[in-house]
Amino acid sequence: MTDGQGRHVRQGLIGFVCGRRSKWLIVGLWLVVLVVAAPLASKLTDAQDNDAGSWLPGSAESTQVLDASNRFRPEQIPAVVVYARDGGLTDRDRQRITEDVREIKALTAHGVRGAETRGPVYDTPTAPEAAQIFVPITMDEKGWEEIAPAVDSLRDRVGRSGAGLSVHITGPGGTSADFSKAFEGIDSTLLFSAMAVVIVMLLLTYRSPTLIFVPLIGVVAALFAAQALIYLLAKHAGLTVNGQSAGILTVLVFGAGTDYALLLVARYREELRRHEDRHEAMALALHRAGPAVLASGATVVLSMLVLLAAEMNSTRGLGPVAAIGVAIALLAMLTLFPALLLVFGRWICWPVIPHLGSADPTASGLWARMGGRIARGPRVVWVATALALAVLSLGLLQLRAGGIGNADAFTGKPDTGQEVSARYFPAGSGDPLVVISDQARADQVRAAVAGTKGVVPDSIAVPEGTKPSYDGKVLFEATMTDPADGDAAKRTVERVRDAVHAVPGAHAEVGGGTASLLDMDEATTHDNMLVIPAVLVVVLLILGVLLRALVAPLLLIGTVVLSFAAALGASALFFRHVFDYAGEQTDFPLFVFVFLVALGIDYNIFLTTRIREEAAREGTRTGVVTGLAATGAVITSAGLVLAGTFAALGTLPMVAFAEIGFAVALGVLLDTFVVRSVLVTSLFLDAGEKVWWPQRLAHEERSARTEPDSPAAPEPAARQE
Repeated sequence: MTDGQGRHVRQGLIGFVCGRRSKWLIVGLWLVVLVVAAPLASKLTDAQDNDAGSWLPGSAESTQVLDASNRFRPEQIPAVVVYARDGGLTDRDRQRITEDVREIKALTAHGVRGAETRGPVYDTPTAPEAAQIFVPITMDEKGWEEIAPAVDSLRDRVGRSGAGLSVHITGPGGTSADFSKAFEGIDSTLLFSAMAVVIVMLLLTYRSPTLIFVPLIGVVAALFAAQALIYLLAKHAGLTVNGQSAGILTVLVFGAGTDYALLLVARYREELRRHEDRHEAMALALHRAGPAVLASGATVVLSMLVLLAAEMNSTRGLGPVAAIGVAIALLAMLTLFPALLLVFGRWICWPVIPHLGSADPTASGLWARMGGRIARGPRVVWVATALALAVLSLGLLQLRAGGIGNADAFTGKPDTGQEVSARYFPAGSGDPLVVISDQARADQVRAAVAGTKGVVPDSIAVPEGTKPSYDGKVLFEATMTDPADGDAAKRTVERVRDAVHAVPGAHAEVGGGTASLLDMDEATTHDNMLVIPAVLVVVLLILGVLLRALVAPLLLIGTVVLSFAAALGASALFFRHVFDYAGEQTDFPLFVFVFLVALGIDYNIFLTTRIREEAAREGTRTGVVTGLAATGAVITSAGLVLAGTFAALGTLPMVAFAEIGFAVALGVLLDTFVVRSVLVTSLFLDAGEKVWWPQRLAHEERSARTEPDSPAAPEPAARQE
C-alpha cells in the first residue's frame, strides 16, 4: 500500500474513528451516553404496553368493540374460580364456596372488582359437582402489572385443592396472570442468557480471555443506549413497546452487534499482520470490511421497518423497536468497538497476538481446502445441496401455524382449570362474546345471537357493573359452547357476525377474546402476504447496489428462500416429533422469515463482497475460493453466536418464544454451514464471471483484452494448497 493510499483511507469518518487522539474522544462520548442511558434503560419495563390493544390489529372489529366497551365499563377481564368434586359437592364444600364469595366481594386491591363478583353458579340445580365464581379485574394502563398480584390475592382467599375438592383459577384473568408471570424478568433472563452465550462463543472463537470483553462492552453499551431511546420514544412519542418486542430487542442487539464485531475484528487481525501501525491497520479494516458491515446492518434495519406495513399492532410495533436496536448496535460496532481495540493495542488479542509478518492461518486452512474441493465439481455440489435442502423443506407439511390454545402456550404444564371447567360448564364460560349494537335494534340482535349455532341461548345478558346504554348503544355478552381459544369457537364468531351484521340498522359489532384471536389470524395472514415479499425486495435492492450486479443478488435471494423453507420444515418436524408442541402461532412463519433473511443475509453480504474484492484482482473462480478461505472461520463463528443468542429465547417458559428461537437458530446454522459455505460458493464457481452481469470486473476485462485465447486458469485449489 502506498503512502497516498494510507492517507486516503485515514480521511473522513474512518480517520476520525482511528485517530490517535480522536479515539479517546469516541470512547469518552460513549461513556457519557452509557451514564445517561443506563437509568433510562432500566425504566423500559415500566413503559411497556401489554394490554390487548397493543397486540390486536388496529382496524379489526374486535379492536373497535374493545375501544367502545370502555365507555360502558372500565376495561376488565374476568377471572373464573372453579370448584369441583367427583361424586358431587358436599355441604361443607358449598359452605366454603359461599364464604369465599363473601370474602372475594370485599377485595379491592390490585384492580379486583370484588363487589361485582357473580356466583356461585352450579353445574346443576340439584346434586352439583362443580361451581364457578366470576371475578372481574380492571385492566387499565397498569392492569398487566397488576393481573398476577390480583389473581394471587384471589388464590389466597380461596385456597388450594385438597381433601378431594379441586380449586382452580382460570378464565382470561387466570391465563393473563400466567402470561404476566412468564414475562416477569424477561429482560434480565434474556440479557444474562445472551451474555453467557456470547462469552462462551467469543472464547471459542478468539481463544483469548481478554479480547472477549471488547465486543461485550460494545453490545452492552448499544443495548442500554437502544433501551433508553426506545423508553423515551414510548413515553413521549407514542411508540408501542410490549414484552415481546422488548425481549427480541435484547436478542437482536447481542446477536447482530457481536456478529458485526466478529466480522470487523477478523479483518483487523488480517491487516495487523501486514501493517506495523495498528491505527493504519484499523483504518484499512474499516475501509474494506466497513461497507459490508454497513450494508448488513442497513438490510436488517430496513427489513425491520417493513414491519410498519403490518396490520397487527404487535408486529408493527416490533419494527421500529428492532430497527433502533440494530442501528445503534451498528453505530457502536463501527465507532466504539474500533476505538476500544485501538486503545488497548495488540496485546488485547493475547495469547494469539497477530504480529507484523506473521502467517495468515486462512491461507491453507479448512475453508481453503473446502473451497478447492468444491471448485473441482461445483455444479454437482450445488445441485446435491439444493436437493437436500428441498427435502428438508418437505417438513412444511407438518407445520401447524394456526395458533396455540392457552393450555398449550407454556412449555411447562399449566393449571388445568380450563379443562375442569369445560367438563362441567359450557366450554366458553368466562370468556364470552361481547356484542355492541344500536339500542333500537337490541332485541333483534339478541335474538340473532341466541339463534346462532355454538351460542348458549340463555346466556345472553348485560354483565354486572355495565351501563345499560351509552350514546344510543347497548352492550351484552353471550357464552359459547366451545372452548374460547379453539377453532370451533372462531367459527361461531364468524356465524354470529354474519347474523348480527344482517340486522338492518343495528350497526352491531362482535368482539371478545375469541373474536380477537380470529381477527389476529386474519391480520397475520395479510401481513405474511405483504411483509415477506417486501423484505425480499428490500434485500434484493441492497444486494444489487452493493454488488453492482443482477445475477449475484438473484442467486443469493434464491438461496435465502430455500434456506428459510428448509429451516421451517426441519423445525416443524422437531416440534411435532421431538418437542411434542401442539402447533405454532400464526405469526411464527413471518417472524422466522424476517429474522432469518435480515440477519442471515449478513453472511452472504460479507462473503460476496470479499469475493468481489478478490475477484477484481485474481478472477472470479480464484476469488471465490480466496473469499471463502478468508471469511469461512469468522462467518462460522458469527453464525454460532447468532444461533446461540436466539436459542436463549428457549429459556422463557412460552412455546411461541421457544419455537421462534429454535427455528431461527437452526436456520442460522443451516445458512452458515451449508448455504453460505457450500451452496453459494458452488453457485458462484459454476456461474463464473457471469455472476457479476451486467457488469464485468476489472480483472475479467483485462483478461479479455490481453489474453482472449488463453487457456483456462489453474484450479483455485492448487493455489490454496
